[in-house]
Amino acid sequence: MHFTGTIWRPPYEAWSALMQVTEGCTHNKCKFCTLYNGVPNFRVSPVTEIEDDLRELYTAAPDVTRLFLVGANPFALSAERLKQIANLSKQYLQRLDSIGCFARITDVSSKSIGELKDLRALGFNRITIGAETGDDAALKFMRKGYSAKDIIAECRKLDAANIEYNFFYLTGISGSGNGLAGAEKTAEVFNKLNPKIVGASMLTVFPDSDLYGEIQAEKWCEESETEKLLEMKKLIEKLEIRTHFAALGASNMFNLHGELPCEREELTKQIDDILNVLSETELRSYRLNLEHL
Repeated sequence: MHFTGTIWRPPYEAWSALMQVTEGCTHNKCKFCTLYNGVPNFRVSPVTEIEDDLRELYTAAPDVTRLFLVGANPFALSAERLKQIANLSKQYLQRLDSIGCFARITDVSSKSIGELKDLRALGFNRITIGAETGDDAALKFMRKGYSAKDIIAECRKLDAANIEYNFFYLTGISGSGNGLAGAEKTAEVFNKLNPKIVGASMLTVFPDSDLYGEIQAEKWCEESETEKLLEMKKLIEKLEIRTHFAALGASNMFNLHGELPCEREELTKQIDDILNVLSETELRSYRLNLEHL
């Protein structure tokens, strides 16, 4: 299989077959992100590479039903190229039922509802979007390249095309003193949409990120670990939609997940229990010793 650098996937795609169709990120400007520092340029995999990998996949696991395309945002590819990949994949993987990938909000804006419907018919479904927040000030500062209104507009196109999607929320992205307000603004945005999963990750600032430089220059202040937990709790309290909330992965000192709204009290109680037992120093030690996501 052709893979470049560290391979990233959501925790809930652990049982999916992985295949590379792009390398790096089309945007690669987010101040907090270091995931694709080793792959500075976006590259599209040649069809010959993809076909080689499909042959290998078929040999190893011919009964694959779910395929996750790796890379920061393969959904940036044109609708025609994505259709080509889907059709080729189905030639080799006869039982293939669905195809997922990471996507940016801007990847959706380049596609019409008709094109999105065509992609859904070919199996594209349950894509994962790094929405991060509904706080416009944070989105602008972090150079995400879109606004809260864009999140709503583009995800409503996905709804119209019947493409299911999941969100990543970045706890701590609004900065010290702004987390609770950021969580409320995010809930206002998410409550207008239909994410199947809201996955929360906690911001970890690594020295090779642009955000680290902003902190050193005293232009931005990181939230404490206590603030991040209270922010996550606020988001859970304010989300009114039916969704699965999942704080999984290495950035979270503790993993928690459950259905909203029915398990809201259990989720918030878990956060309260953590805050009642561990001090800020103990919580911060985990962040400081986290070498890699």
